[in-house]
Amino acid sequence: MEVSQQLNNKQVLKGQAGKEPFPISVLSLTVGAFAIGMTEFVIMGILPNVASDLNVSISAAGQLITMYALGVAVGAPIMTILTSRIPQKKLLCILMLLFILGNGLSVVAPNYAVLMIARMITALTHGTFFGVGAVIASKLVRADKQAGAVSIMMAGLTIANIIGVPIGTYIGQNWGWRASFGAIAVMGILALIGIIIFIPKLKLSKQVSVLKQLSAIARPKLLVYLLIAALGNAGLFAVFTYITPLLTDITGFAEHNVTWILILFGIGVTVGNIVGGKLADWKLMPSILGLYLTIAVVLTIFTFTVHNEIASVITIFLWGAASFAVFPGLQVRIMSLAQSAPALASTSSHSAGNLGNASGAFIGGWVITHLSLGALPWVGAILVGLALVLGLLSYRTDAKNP
Repeated sequence: MEVSQQLNNKQVLKGQAGKEPFPISVLSLTVGAFAIGMTEFVIMGILPNVASDLNVSISAAGQLITMYALGVAVGAPIMTILTSRIPQKKLLCILMLLFILGNGLSVVAPNYAVLMIARMITALTHGTFFGVGAVIASKLVRADKQAGAVSIMMAGLTIANIIGVPIGTYIGQNWGWRASFGAIAVMGILALIGIIIFIPKLKLSKQVSVLKQLSAIARPKLLVYLLIAALGNAGLFAVFTYITPLLTDITGFAEHNVTWILILFGIGVTVGNIVGGKLADWKLMPSILGLYLTIAVVLTIFTFTVHNEIASVITIFLWGAASFAVFPGLQVRIMSLAQSAPALASTSSHSAGNLGNASGAFIGGWVITHLSLGALPWVGAILVGLALVLGLLSYRTDAKNP
């Protein structure tokens, strides 16, 4: 990684190698992550406005969310392969320009079809930005700070859920949904400026052929961890997708109170993301396995605490913290298993995660139809438990065959 050379780059904050744990360049990636997180989730809050303005049904408008997720899952690895020869700083700039274009097109979209195209353009930037951004963040700090740097970058995504999405929803509901995407485009411009000014020009790694990159990703051990990521996300979204009916129909909260509970969930997510990075820097695999165990236990407990207002809120906070604490370490682990294609590996983890999101939502719907709404937490716990079992088996195999 040539970390020492990169740490001495003049565009990195002075003293970073020992005195500054995270340079401002990492924070510029955080701003980009914030903008991307905002564009991914804000549409959920303005969906009725979009449907009404474009004269489509709510279900049709909902496909804008589905196609975005599929665009991330399918497009991210392809984009990463196609752009692998572009220097990383230049690539980040191109991605943010594409992001600004997609959101700008959303602002002026005359109909549903154009808006769908705009969303797909934006989705293409998502996984590749996080994949390349994670690689850059890990290069800008010492080896023992890599997971923490990734978590700082990923914090932009979680903060977007707490601050960006509510603000974007407010803008959309008061000044029209197009204004929401206009605000996101402005955030993209700020991120682009930060990348241009603060991200150092990193030496392009030795080029690896597409076949070698794909073969690196196709390693059985790495595929296991991609499956672990998908199962973990499936467990999260099997429950989170239907959190509103869970809290209103079972716990008994009024619908307007759910917003504040989700903000609390988002705070837990942000705290967990930062703490998870520090835990992973301390003990990588033990922290990943311990966190998956914690998530499974918390979801199992949620099966019972969902019937009590105070207990359910506490459980949801802990669940959000644990669920997102595992991501930085898992990202670093996946990148380390594909040393010849770290960006593709990092991007693939986001693709696997988005497939898990879609699968979890589908499984959750099936559970509601064939079992009950109250069965969601323990079904989510089983999915996370499967991720834990695979992680334990892989860890034991690694110990026997170092």
